[in-house]
Amino acid sequence: MSAGLILALPRGRILAEVMPLLRRAGIEPEPAFEDPDSRRLRFSTSEPLLELIRVRSFDVATFVAFGAAELGIAGNDVLMEFDFSEIYAPLDLDIGHCRLMVAARAEAAEPEDPRRWSHVRVATKYPEATRRHFARKGVQAECIKLNGAIELAPRLGLCRHIVDLVDTGETLRANGLVEIEEIARVSARLIVNRPALKTRPEEIGCWIERFRRAVGAPRG
Repeated sequence: MSAGLILALPRGRILAEVMPLLRRAGIEPEPAFEDPDSRRLRFSTSEPLLELIRVRSFDVATFVAFGAAELGIAGNDVLMEFDFSEIYAPLDLDIGHCRLMVAARAEAAEPEDPRRWSHVRVATKYPEATRRHFARKGVQAECIKLNGAIELAPRLGLCRHIVDLVDTGETLRANGLVEIEEIARVSARLIVNRPALKTRPEEIGCWIERFRRAVGAPRG
């Protein structure tokens, strides 16, 4: 009998958008999966040969890249931050839409012209993606890695600019920041461990196709 597959899912805000997609793909997690008080990380599903793990969004890519999970759902912001040759992203799931943006304090932003920058200091959760973005423009980016409260950095004098995910822009505005430049449009992707796809093509190919149909299915 074939060993089961593991699907890694991100915790947090995007999980609410993931759940309807899972159900359209025919996956019903055990009740504890949606219990906010549960400390468990691994869960069974209505599919006997598919289990779910619930981890931080950045860790989804790591689990899939190293084969601890054969499948995962991760934003392309996460994929941009890592160079994982073991990850294949066959499908845009059309959920988790937001933008990766450069922002600055409102009072400093009006005279800003990104085309004239030569050096910037940036606070961000995405240092690699940020460096690559500015390097393509011939700008040296000094990146300060922060995992949260990034909007505080300009106000406290840590830097002039930040790079962060933006949805409605409300968090930026609440902290006196404005958008300056878009780096990328972001959405969630189905990701697959490449070696697993080579050794178990029928099983994993079946799940890719089920998710493909789920993306195109009517949404309730």
